[in-house]
Amino acid sequence: MKTEDPVNISSSYSREIDRNDYRGSEPMLWQKLKKFMMPAGAVLLVALKFSAKLKFLILPAVKFFPLLLKTGGTMLLSIWFYAMNWGWMFAVGFTLLILVHECGHLLAARRVGLKVGVPIFIPFVGAFIALKDTPRNAWIEAQVSMGGPLLGGIGAFVCLIIYHVTGQSFFAALAYVGFFLNLFNLAPIGMLDGGRIVSALSLWFWLAGFAVMATLIVMQPNIILFVIIIFSLPYMWVQFKNRKTAFFQVTRAQRWIIAVLYFGLLIAMVAGMSVSYVPPPAG
Repeated sequence: MKTEDPVNISSSYSREIDRNDYRGSEPMLWQKLKKFMMPAGAVLLVALKFSAKLKFLILPAVKFFPLLLKTGGTMLLSIWFYAMNWGWMFAVGFTLLILVHECGHLLAARRVGLKVGVPIFIPFVGAFIALKDTPRNAWIEAQVSMGGPLLGGIGAFVCLIIYHVTGQSFFAALAYVGFFLNLFNLAPIGMLDGGRIVSALSLWFWLAGFAVMATLIVMQPNIILFVIIIFSLPYMWVQFKNRKTAFFQVTRAQRWIIAVLYFGLLIAMVAGMSVSYVPPPAG
């Protein structure tokens, strides 16, 4: 019986078998996406359930973030700027005194029913709050403007008390600067607190404030004083032209109240500076 040569049998199957012949068809794109999305979806579902349970913590944090960004962030920036010249301890105290001053405006604005934004700090300039409502008349505007120096003076007075209790001259320096800061803001010119306060008394007080500010610039040139005058002039011009409008109609009783409080604050700030001044130690 004739048998075939094994060599000939193998030669009849000379084509090499490719492993791709036994590979299934490639998964479709949708199948790949499903495999990826199922674990991701499970993780997202767990995260949503967890966040729902913690919404009482998350929502207040989200609401607080703008305040932290506006007031807290600009406060830290101001502290950093002031610390480069005066050291971090004095920078913190000085910035807090500015915050107290601005909180006085905020509280006074809310007292008379005005909506107001949070304090925003500007290094080496100070801080400000933006009124979202316009004061109806000069009487209301004077009350809002007076709130800053009033509460700011109280803050400086607290520093003075701490100095007398502890004997630390650091707090005396803070008190002195606090009284001076609020006295400066009471200057009867343009957009400073004093300028807005005296507008309920008489706009002619602005001439005295302008003369004082110009004299200070001539005696000791200062870019901040120069900027205050530049920005105050257009405001004063517009307000002076509108001095006979209903906005400036203030009763005699209201004028007396404003005059007593305004000049009383001026005297208190000057007296506070005098009492809190501590001469440097003799070298």
